[in-house]
Amino acid sequence: MKKTVVLNIVGLTSKLIGPYTPFLKKWIARGKISKIKPLLPAVTSSVQSTYLTGKWPDTHGIVGNGWYFKDLCEIKFWHQSNNLVTAPKIWDIAKNIDPSFTCANMFWWYNMYSTVDYSVTPRPIYTSFGTKIPDCYTFPTNLRDELQTMLGRFPLFDFWGPKTSIKSSKWIAEASKIVEKKFNPTLSLIYLPHLDYCLQRSGPESVETKKSLLDIDLICKDLIRFYESRGANLIILSEYGIEPVNNVVHINRILREHNYLKIREENGRELLDPGASDAFAVCDHQIAHIYINNKKIIYKVFSILKELPGIAYILDDMRKQMHHLTHSRAGDFIVVASEGYWFSYYYWMDDQKAPDFARTVEIHKKPGYDPAELFIDPNLKWANLKILITLLKKIIGFRYLVNIIPIDASVVKGSHGRIPNDSMNYPIIVSQKTNLNLDEFINAIDVFKIIMQHLKD
Repeated sequence: MKKTVVLNIVGLTSKLIGPYTPFLKKWIARGKISKIKPLLPAVTSSVQSTYLTGKWPDTHGIVGNGWYFKDLCEIKFWHQSNNLVTAPKIWDIAKNIDPSFTCANMFWWYNMYSTVDYSVTPRPIYTSFGTKIPDCYTFPTNLRDELQTMLGRFPLFDFWGPKTSIKSSKWIAEASKIVEKKFNPTLSLIYLPHLDYCLQRSGPESVETKKSLLDIDLICKDLIRFYESRGANLIILSEYGIEPVNNVVHINRILREHNYLKIREENGRELLDPGASDAFAVCDHQIAHIYINNKKIIYKVFSILKELPGIAYILDDMRKQMHHLTHSRAGDFIVVASEGYWFSYYYWMDDQKAPDFARTVEIHKKPGYDPAELFIDPNLKWANLKILITLLKKIIGFRYLVNIIPIDASVVKGSHGRIPNDSMNYPIIVSQKTNLNLDEFINAIDVFKIIMQHLKD
């Protein structure tokens, strides 16, 4: 099979390609480009799993970045076991065709306990003392120490949180080159997240986004030249486009007002109790799964939500089937945001009773996605001093809580998950194979076929 490299440039769209991406603009102009019709939900885990299996979410089972685990009665986000993806992956199928085929997965999700040959993924060390130490998980296991000896610790806090920067994408790019030189995999899947941060934090038109485009363009230039020098086929793609938002809908608060939500109070703080609730929402950017434990109220909940400003439409059983979301993990119905809106996970009515994790970067404890984790609370007095004191506590060995995240959803300026009205905000796929038959628009499941075509070249 032919060596192939897939660069996943998160958030890249036709609209963003221009003067701030000089290298990519020229490189793309030499090849062929298609817009990928967004699937629902247009979020990381669902889209990646669709690309890598060639199947829709109703087959591979990844209905979002998180969902309600009905057997546990718990909402869980951002788990990493590849066993959660219930369809054969491209590396399994390619290896059946050519036993000499190998694959390196560099930071695409569901990258633990996988059948992939080489993998690197974020995996912090969580100590009993309450600290979070940057680290990564690799296969083979000794690759972890090799990479971190050469490149330094994986910069976790530059990968997600208010400190995000180009450092994480640079680390991934350099690690990918090391893996390439060491193992020479047939297929390399490389995830470059940098644009995801500025686009959500300040929106597509911001000065920060223009700077980030220049930064990621340089990394792509380096990677593309490196892999082209090794005779690889190159594919550039993205998962979704990020649109400006200026409004938020707090679905769980609305369900709580109707007494459908159950709350457990601990030490004066409120925790959502999904197993005891009649109905609740699992919010993920611009989509939300609505789970109904009390089936008698399903039509009442539907009626309440369909009247809410900020909800474009609701997927009932028939519409879930149309969007390939008929799966046991999905909500009883799924709501999709209107243009300019997104959905928060917030369920408390009084900020004084917000859970302690609400003001921290805590992707596993929060019962929904929280883009406010990209910010330092603008209302926090002496924020830099507070951060300094926290770091001193860490150095000395004291317990500490980095509670600097806002619980004001209005700070978020970009989101994704819905199908954009403007196709210039669709994700894209680019190939240098000029003989490739690419339509102007393709389905998300077709990405699998395109990668396979490059491998079979």
